[in-house]
Amino acid sequence: MVRIKTEEQIALMRESSKIVADVLRLIGGTIKPGVSTASLDRMAEEFIRSCDAIPAFKGYGHDQKNLFPASLCISVDEQVVHGIPSDRQLCEGEIVSIDVGVKKNGYFGDGASTFAVGAVTAEKERLMRVTRESLMLGVAQAVEGNNLHDISAAVQKHVESAGFSVVRALVGHGIGTELHEDPPVPNYGKQKTGVLLKEGMALAIEPMVNYGTYKVRVAHDGWTVQTLDGKPSAHFEHTVIVRKGSAEILTV
Repeated sequence: MVRIKTEEQIALMRESSKIVADVLRLIGGTIKPGVSTASLDRMAEEFIRSCDAIPAFKGYGHDQKNLFPASLCISVDEQVVHGIPSDRQLCEGEIVSIDVGVKKNGYFGDGASTFAVGAVTAEKERLMRVTRESLMLGVAQAVEGNNLHDISAAVQKHVESAGFSVVRALVGHGIGTELHEDPPVPNYGKQKTGVLLKEGMALAIEPMVNYGTYKVRVAHDGWTVQTLDGKPSAHFEHTVIVRKGSAEILTV
């Protein structure tokens, strides 16, 4: 069931989502060659807790024997999403996706950005640019009266016209008092299909775009999703509210 949020609930989501955006700005300004992904994770967790909020990803999962151990998902190059922070040091020329979820006052915010580590190739720059553009084209469709898959189709069209592919095994999602709510928000689909969008719906729209094949696999850690062909991937995400006329982006 898709839940419609009240303005009071949206105000609470706006708080958690602002922290998400602040974390991405903080971490993005710290990314450089030689920095360990574990140090970025510690910095993010300290900041989130200083805001009287909770890292939403830490301890998340359905397998009690393998809950996610960190506050950030940090995914480098061929890692699509759900990368686990470690002692790994970032290297010049890599791209790294930072995904963060925050819970405050019972409501969640979720967002992601992909950053260059030093100087990267023109093709990696283009991959990041196209992914970011596809997110904003998807967000532009999150208005009352449209269908859910209008978002999906806008993302897919832009990505594939650039020669890249959208991951199909993973999707965006509704969000609110739970990190993942209905409806699923795929990054591919046909216009004028899917749930009718209504004002007050809260969606986490998150294109995951691969340089090569859309196919992915899960690593032995049970979390890290990687491209099947080993080529790089980019990921951008906003938490948005469906409105009349134009969507409201909360993670800014």
